[in-house]
Amino acid sequence: MKKKSVSLVLGSGGARGYAHIGVIEVLEESGYEIKSISGSSMGALIGGLYAAGKLQAYKEWVLTLDIFSVLKLIDFSFATTGVIKGDKVFDVLETLVGKNVKIENLPIDFTAVATDIDTQKEVWFQEGDLLTAIRASIAIPTVFTPITSQNNHPLVDGGILNPLPTVPLLADTNDLLIAVNLNGEKSADKSLQNMVPKEESMQAKVTEFLQKNFFTDKEENELNYFTIVSKTIETMQNLITRYELAAHQPDILMEIPKNLCGFYEFHEAQKIIEYGRKVAKRKIAEFEKLETIS
Repeated sequence: MKKKSVSLVLGSGGARGYAHIGVIEVLEESGYEIKSISGSSMGALIGGLYAAGKLQAYKEWVLTLDIFSVLKLIDFSFATTGVIKGDKVFDVLETLVGKNVKIENLPIDFTAVATDIDTQKEVWFQEGDLLTAIRASIAIPTVFTPITSQNNHPLVDGGILNPLPTVPLLADTNDLLIAVNLNGEKSADKSLQNMVPKEESMQAKVTEFLQKNFFTDKEENELNYFTIVSKTIETMQNLITRYELAAHQPDILMEIPKNLCGFYEFHEAQKIIEYGRKVAKRKIAEFEKLETIS
């Protein structure tokens, strides 16, 4: 039987983006062929690595990360545009992907979405350097230092304007449009309780560093810097995603609950990937059952 071709939309949502890996694995195992991908933020990172044929190598690397090795990857910047440069992470990605990989040469059509904060418009990277496109798309405002466009405009996280970028794929002629939303409704699943950030979480440790080195005048009971930023972004993304899904309903929507893990819990790869697999298996089974009935 001919494989069904898929246009895959990968949403933004911090560490929950690891769930995209599990979804992609299950799609492949289930006989679906991913022909095109669009992504914002972590969706752009995972989608770009998959399009370049390097997702398995990336998965093997992130599965080795514990909370301390993640902390070692954080290169703090004293620039006013962001507290983390991200150079260490992209050095690793360059080792995995290689230098000067062009989007237009990838075997899978790929779009990374970033936000131009001067023009307040989306920027679609569909050609040019792959790692530059990913870096632009994941630049969380005030957290990661932005990159500058050819027009000298600062480019930041694509999830600011479009956390679930379906529009770049609407003209595709593939069989299915599948979207993975990382900002789904909170789940009552008891298995998620062990993944909620604790006092020793990644977010707590980074915040402790920031408080000591950047915000020493803050009261202990004030909301911390990263929490304010992440909650503000997630609030915006939730609203925008609802509008996006109302306007462009995919054939299969996979929802990852927002309480799956903390925004910065990048050391929880195994659990998050497995949860992505779980959701994908259930949604594909439901879709195929309905197809059989019809």
